[in-house]
Amino acid sequence: MNNVNIAVVGATGMVGRKFLQVLEERKLPVNNYYLFASERSAGSTIHFMDKDYTVLELSEDNIKDKQIDIALFSAGGNVSKDYAPVFVSYGSLVIDNSSQWRMDEKVPLVVPEVNGLEALKHDKGIIANPNCSTIQAVVPLKALHDKYTIKRVIYSTYQAVSGAGQKGYDDLKEGTTNKFQYQITNNIIPQIDIFLPDGYTKEEWKMIVETHKILDEKIKVTATTVRVPVYHGHSESINVEFEKPCTLEGIFEALRNMPGVIVYDDPKSSKYPMPIFVENKDEVFVGRVRIDNTVFSGCNLWVVADNIRKGAATNAVQIAQYLLENDKRFC
Repeated sequence: MNNVNIAVVGATGMVGRKFLQVLEERKLPVNNYYLFASERSAGSTIHFMDKDYTVLELSEDNIKDKQIDIALFSAGGNVSKDYAPVFVSYGSLVIDNSSQWRMDEKVPLVVPEVNGLEALKHDKGIIANPNCSTIQAVVPLKALHDKYTIKRVIYSTYQAVSGAGQKGYDDLKEGTTNKFQYQITNNIIPQIDIFLPDGYTKEEWKMIVETHKILDEKIKVTATTVRVPVYHGHSESINVEFEKPCTLEGIFEALRNMPGVIVYDDPKSSKYPMPIFVENKDEVFVGRVRIDNTVFSGCNLWVVADNIRKGAATNAVQIAQYLLENDKRFC
């Protein structure tokens, strides 16, 4: 693995700062880091890797002479649309956390534990990070699909306000409605993103189409996504129907053998995943596992993960790490 130069675009934002935390923890073999943000944040200082970094304004002039190998993006879809191609034109590989490139047929949509090999098919020079709620769902579902072949999935999500960025976080903290259309304090909102003509929200659509792209387009998927008054950690109730007969023992075995999954399940002692247990952890926690006796073969899962780590920053850094270890341009 050769030493590389890495850029973080959107370094001063909630996910951008989490990028830096995860990079510091994982200690990738990096020569230089370059931290980019908007003109408003340019010139500020971030302490990272035991030194102070001056935040650079995101501009082509500040990109072209840096010889950046990998650029981690978390600055919104419009920034990704405008600047990902600029980085690519100067030889960078872009790992983008926005929704801008996810459904582009030429851009791989990657969760390393699930479809890491897809990261090597970056013909466009861009790799997309899936939606946070999709990431944590497909990790355990991959294990079950490989064993029993999933026929249908029903998602019901309970998503933390940090998934809506700093303004969403502040709405819960301060009791405001600057991000959400209703108060989130002491309330739940059954709408995440805009409504589409068929009555589903864009967040629900994302989970459906991203599950198809990552796992299997033949799986029938439906979703209801809900915002809840929790700061960190998305929770998901997932109902799964299989093609092949399943057993509870076999389901537990598949989940326990899946990289990135922690089975946290003991009903007798009220042991199950909750957001307060997963904050600042990289794994996907699964509990409340039980057979669904209303179908030929199926089960229910309760899946919880830190949406800012595994749902965003950690997954992107894992992709970068996978590239450094497996992509011929770095090996």
